[in-house]
Amino acid sequence: MIDAHAHLTDRRFAGDLADVLERARKAGVERILTAAEDVASSEEALALAAQHSDVRVAVGVHPHRAASWNVDALSRLTDLARDARVVAIGEIGMDLSGRSSPPAVQEAAFRGQLALASLLDLPVVIHVRDAGDRVRAILGEGLGVRGMIHCYSEGPDELPAWLELGLFISFAGTVTYPGSEALKAAAVRVPAGGLLAETDAPYLAPQNARGRRNEPLYVAATHAALARERGAEIGDLAGQIARNARDLFGGRWGT
Repeated sequence: MIDAHAHLTDRRFAGDLADVLERARKAGVERILTAAEDVASSEEALALAAQHSDVRVAVGVHPHRAASWNVDALSRLTDLARDARVVAIGEIGMDLSGRSSPPAVQEAAFRGQLALASLLDLPVVIHVRDAGDRVRAILGEGLGVRGMIHCYSEGPDELPAWLELGLFISFAGTVTYPGSEALKAAAVRVPAGGLLAETDAPYLAPQNARGRRNEPLYVAATHAALARERGAEIGDLAGQIARNARDLFGGRWGT
């Protein structure tokens, strides 16, 4: 199994990260992508990946931190992204839930980082919350980026528009929740070659671990839910998802 999106630099992992990673390995998780939220966490993520060969990194500025996007951030992220452990620009995107930076500030950061990804020929890890129409409109301008929608949160009706953009669709522990029928319906309709699974740890623990800190080993629950909904054998599904991650992230991801 792989975990296509986690936040291993989160302070909630500060005291026992080595144990967290070892538990994931024992559960069969072979690769974890840790996504940054700003320049500082991008640097921390690279330092972490230097110590753990099964960790890869997405560097970038999250929409919640979009006010920190400036020419200095662009320069530093460009330098960091040249490291062989960096497989994507992320977590970037837009969040119109009302708890993030002003929309215009978010959009400026998003567009700047899409341009950076295009320049460096790296995929993007996209955060979308209550902003699907706007993000699809921006990506539909022909910017030529590839990437994944992390923690898919819409339903089956919106799915074709994302797929037309050539994006991979990643599901988190939310697909295991009671009442997540729209997510489950969407999960069934994603083509096998475009499906990913993640934890978004330490957030969004799956139903069997609700109330606890999420961690990469729980990606098994997401795999199980996806396999059940799709009528697939979990081993076959895990193998397909691992191949999809290699296809998206390229040679830096590893075998």
